[in-house]
Amino acid sequence: MTVAIEMGYTSSGAPATLDLEELLATRLLVQGNSGSGKSHLLRRLLEQSAPWVQQAIVDPEGDFVTLAERFGHLVIDAEAHTEQGLQLAGERARMHRVSTVLNLEGLDAETQLRRAAAFLGGIFEVDRGHWYPMLVVVDEAQLFAPAAAGEVSDEARKLSLGAMTNLMCRGRKRGLAGIIATQRLAKLAKNVAAEASNFLMGRTFLDIDMVRAADLLGMERRQAESFRDLERGHFMALGPALSRRPLGLRIGPTQTQPPNAVPRLTPLPGAALEDARAVILAAPPPEAARPQRRAPAPPAPDLLSQLMAAKPAGAENRTETAEAPPSPEELAERRKRLERILTAILADPEAGFRAIGVLYQDFQVRCRIEGLRSGAPDLDTFRRMLTRARAGISAEMAEDDAWQDVSARAAVLPEDMQGIFMMLARAAKEGLPCPGDPAIARAYGTHSLGRARRLLTYMEEQGLIVCQLDGAGRRIVTLVELAWATAPGDPNTEEAQADLAGVGGGE
Repeated sequence: MTVAIEMGYTSSGAPATLDLEELLATRLLVQGNSGSGKSHLLRRLLEQSAPWVQQAIVDPEGDFVTLAERFGHLVIDAEAHTEQGLQLAGERARMHRVSTVLNLEGLDAETQLRRAAAFLGGIFEVDRGHWYPMLVVVDEAQLFAPAAAGEVSDEARKLSLGAMTNLMCRGRKRGLAGIIATQRLAKLAKNVAAEASNFLMGRTFLDIDMVRAADLLGMERRQAESFRDLERGHFMALGPALSRRPLGLRIGPTQTQPPNAVPRLTPLPGAALEDARAVILAAPPPEAARPQRRAPAPPAPDLLSQLMAAKPAGAENRTETAEAPPSPEELAERRKRLERILTAILADPEAGFRAIGVLYQDFQVRCRIEGLRSGAPDLDTFRRMLTRARAGISAEMAEDDAWQDVSARAAVLPEDMQGIFMMLARAAKEGLPCPGDPAIARAYGTHSLGRARRLLTYMEEQGLIVCQLDGAGRRIVTLVELAWATAPGDPNTEEAQADLAGVGGGE
């Protein structure tokens, strides 16, 4: 099916469309000096394509955060997350097909490069089973893929340039369609720009940028000066998703606006300020009276929690009309039945790699078959049951004071990582070998052994565990404060998976 989204109108007044399917198979480069309407063009493209395809926007100035209210994008404030957290957020967003805006506003240049690289890396490295079509928009791309070294460190520049190169050169097979926008073509790395097959060129004044834009559009160099005459919001288009010949178009209106509108001329006050010298040059207030700097934003909730936290519709009504509470015997029987259902679900070898929403649907169906339709746990409860089950902790074990302490410590981690911490805790408490990377990856729901190792690194950075290798290269994990340590285990074996197999029960 061909999906044509309207970008505006051609010079002749005909609708100007962009073939979304063709764009997903190619890439897009947008160029225009400040004030040319470049960000407006990106906003129009994002709004028109939002119902059709998942989107990720790398936003250095916070211009696109307003898409959240109208189109449901999840805004990720990069200032509130570590690089490791952003990489995991990129992976989860791709897995759960959530459109996101990575807001880099307020960060210095080097931190922007590092955190954008981490987020793009997570999107790029997700397992093959989650290679769904996705538009990845990078505004001010010359910052993230600079043609030459600048004020940032070489390490940060290489990280960011590597992520942008992966997006534009290798992203197509992974379903990623890169859309990069820049003020200066001359400042954008050539190997990144060269991968684009579609071009939208706006108003440009510098000779070097005009000549390069003309070359990309296949225009003669004597025609390059025409880019100076383009009005705001007018672009020259070329590419398989736009037009086979250079085509002038005017971008249409948008439904949302950036949080900071373009400044307008405002008349000065009619009356002159009395004693302006005394007001403007007054002594500064004492140090204690100075306003404090804005406190850092609290850490954003775990992405998976944001996706899955909603209770089923009508849950409140069912609670209000509930009958008398069940007896202890009925609760025990219900717990056993729920435990059997969860055991049957996890017996499927592929269960570890399915999204929690899919598993919960299967769980609900099985509950109805078992006659537990009115007593089936909600999604939050099911998620906690599943976390314990994947860690091999039974319902009886979970009620023990020691495991209550473990659960409280695990709560500082993102929801989908808590089961891994509990798996390590069980191995340590029972003196079992440390789970290998394959076992950790399976419990996390991924085939990537590298991601399993990154999970351990993240937990170590949070001060929850310490990883060590013995003389034979076997891994030992010690839980900080609890002083529990696993027996040495081969990081490359799945043997620990069998040792830790077990299912936790209901709530």
